[in-house]
Amino acid sequence: MKPVTLWLAAGLILAALICASVLIGAASLFSGDVDGGLLIAVSRLPRTLAALLAGAGLALAGVVVQMAVQNRLVEPGLVGTPEAAMLGLLAVTLIAPGASMMVKMSVAAAAALVGTLCFMALARHVPRRDPVLLPLVGLIYGGILGAAALWVAWTTDLVQYLGTWMSGEFSGVLAGRYELLWIVAVLAPLLYLAADRITLLGLGEDAARSLGLNYRQTLLAGLLLVAIITAAVVVTVGAIPFVGLVVPNIISRLRGDNLRRNLPLTAWLGASAVLACDILGRLIRWPYEIPAGTIFAVFGAGVFLWLLNAAPRRAHA
Repeated sequence: MKPVTLWLAAGLILAALICASVLIGAASLFSGDVDGGLLIAVSRLPRTLAALLAGAGLALAGVVVQMAVQNRLVEPGLVGTPEAAMLGLLAVTLIAPGASMMVKMSVAAAAALVGTLCFMALARHVPRRDPVLLPLVGLIYGGILGAAALWVAWTTDLVQYLGTWMSGEFSGVLAGRYELLWIVAVLAPLLYLAADRITLLGLGEDAARSLGLNYRQTLLAGLLLVAIITAAVVVTVGAIPFVGLVVPNIISRLRGDNLRRNLPLTAWLGASAVLACDILGRLIRWPYEIPAGTIFAVFGAGVFLWLLNAAPRRAHA
């Protein structure tokens, strides 16, 4: 498909999803019972933008993590990053309950970075012959962090907070309570500029060093970006699993491994997929809602199982 046709189709799909997201909800915009313009400005539009930003950010974060560990079957949710962010959030909630949202996100990002670096240290000792082994180790590692977060939340009566950070839903998004996610819009261009360095990162430490890349600096910068995006999403709407795994793999299978060319499409597909899941969650049990994170988890788990058994991708020119 020609690039112009591809982006035209992508734009039309995104526009259709945005229109559907603005129009669909428990309250009708045209009943006359509510101020439709106010409802759009305060709730529907912020919710739509939050889903787009969260989806794009998690998909881009997945690309960086996969390159960092040279394994396409991992994503932030499979290396303990969200669970580490939740531990940071629990800590700042207990120590400084009145802290601003930015302070909480900063602490969560720092904890997420530490948690991800610990997984990277652990991954160095995992044999790479079987690509399935690393995500399994990540699942166990994330499970241990998640269990620790649950124990802390249980003993401090903060289970309800933890449930919010784990749910991945957008019903509580209102104007003034989602703007932290615009960090994704700031970081995405930086990632695009660093696409070639991220590509070298995916070649492994020895090959990247031989090509002149400052491996440790690039790795730390990439994981810092992942930690900030993950923390912003967890703080604002909660964790959404599998976005960083499914989206980069779909784009890679369709378009090959040109990271600079694929990044805009990866962001688009992540944003569109999460928004589509949020819309679906509003429709399945209308007027009640199913969290977008739950919808995407079901879809993502199926794709993950398919990836485990799928034939290797055909090489692209």
